[in-house]
Amino acid sequence: MHDEFRKLSRPYQIWLYLLALLPVVVMFALVFLSTEGVALDEVHITLENFLYLKEVSTIKAFINSLKFASLTTLITLVFGYLVAYKIFRSRFRNKFLILVVLILPMWSNLLLRIEALGNIMEPNNIISDLLSRIGINVRLNIKGTDFGVLVGLVTTYLPFMILPIYTALEKIDFSLEEAALDLGVTDLPKFWKVIFPLSLKGVITGSILVFLPSLSGFAIPYILGKGNIILIGNLIEQNFKEMNYNIGSLLGVLLLLLILGSLLIVNKVDKEGETLL
Repeated sequence: MHDEFRKLSRPYQIWLYLLALLPVVVMFALVFLSTEGVALDEVHITLENFLYLKEVSTIKAFINSLKFASLTTLITLVFGYLVAYKIFRSRFRNKFLILVVLILPMWSNLLLRIEALGNIMEPNNIISDLLSRIGINVRLNIKGTDFGVLVGLVTTYLPFMILPIYTALEKIDFSLEEAALDLGVTDLPKFWKVIFPLSLKGVITGSILVFLPSLSGFAIPYILGKGNIILIGNLIEQNFKEMNYNIGSLLGVLLLLLILGSLLIVNKVDKEGETLL
């Protein structure tokens, strides 16, 4: 029986090697090579690609990426925990329906959502036009600013924080809360001493799920930042567009190592995958 299952899994393994493992191997090799685009006529081994990491533009992109990823993670953690805890404490019979409403935007195309959000951030948009008809004049002009990019990141990745935290909260044994109340613990100390520590799995998982795409993404800062804000993902995109595959691969491999390290942390914190929805 096991041999039959192995035979059935071979096509999947072949495609996995071709579409996932092989590109990573090629990228890793390009980090230590000097090539002209895809031409391999004068290819030679070099370590000069690593000098790109010392350039001002690269350092600034890394700093911007860390800044926006950290702020996005912190803001989504605060709002995400509040929303998850409110749903957890609510008396709705079908809480799953509320979660579906929260994740519905994730089912639509990301670029369409970001373009729509970018339109709202400009002075002349459909909402401002509708409000002006009833005498309310509101003119937003935050597209192309740090705040606009941050708003886009938070609204996009907030569900990735809510779902793991809610899952962790739902798995807390209610008898532990009752025991804390029997010992005379009031609501606020009970939250910090019982509920929050038991929900840390969801907090850590959600933080990583938000931090990584905020750090490596390029579509949101490119559209909402109007090209004024460069993150590391934008540098990777630019290098590959300009056929500078060596530098693009170097930056991509660095992000890949960061992602693998984060996945190891998630696996260590949540070995059963309870909070990964």
